[in-house]
Amino acid sequence: MTTVPVDRTAPAPVPAQSIYQSRVADYWNAEENPVNLELGKIDNLYHHHYGIGAADLSVLEEPDPDLRREAITTELHRLEHAQAELLSAHLGPLSPADRVFDAGCGRGGGSVVAHLRYGCHADGVTISAKQADFANEQARGRGIDGKVRYHHRNMLDTGFTSGAYAASWNNESTMYVELDLLFAEHARLLRRGGRYVVITGCYNDTYGQASREVSLINAHYICDIHPRSAYFAAMARNRLVPVHVQDLTEATVPYWELRREADHLVTGIEDTFLSAYRNGSFQYLLIVADRV
Repeated sequence: MTTVPVDRTAPAPVPAQSIYQSRVADYWNAEENPVNLELGKIDNLYHHHYGIGAADLSVLEEPDPDLRREAITTELHRLEHAQAELLSAHLGPLSPADRVFDAGCGRGGGSVVAHLRYGCHADGVTISAKQADFANEQARGRGIDGKVRYHHRNMLDTGFTSGAYAASWNNESTMYVELDLLFAEHARLLRRGGRYVVITGCYNDTYGQASREVSLINAHYICDIHPRSAYFAAMARNRLVPVHVQDLTEATVPYWELRREADHLVTGIEDTFLSAYRNGSFQYLLIVADRV
């Protein structure tokens, strides 16, 4: 089924945003974190999220320091790419005529993964002008800029055509926004029967209030991690019906354990993530929902 094309005739305005969102934009416009940049240089797929799956710990046994760094970086990138592939696999079935929406696209890796899998058109949105420019340059370098484009817009109010998208997603970007506003925009953009996917960290309601570790993660990333229950309640209010839920907490622990050993990539938050996962206060979830 061919969807309505997105209107690209008018230049995109600077996104309307709150003071908080402006601070987030400033953060990402200035961000040059090696854990985001060095991994992406391997194959020009820049993922702004974490990894899943069993890690090859033999990379830690490499005696040569330079080769060890390279091997660890490559393995972390493999785990991050596996996460992107898992999310993308839940978007389908899609055809090359379909459009997908990447909300909070970062430097654009997720949109490229979806396009390579399905041949579909992709629109990525980020509140960071620097990220949008970077991602568009990557798309041009791959020769896919006719089908994969990135926009400096607010994912809560994109201005894109209603019902134009067959699928949409957030990959670790929901903690920067109010869920009802976000899911209302996804519901508006998706056609009936369209698919929404989110991978996110959330705090575990059964633990109680947000733990100390969750608070430290919030402070580190200038975000506001939502409780698990908030996702399902907000989806229900916005015509998004979950069809699949997967707890990826155990699957992401090996990534964090390996990243903690990467002296050239550590950010200082690694032990906090591991503690939060292990004490049960923090979960890493995949939620797949249909727009009704």
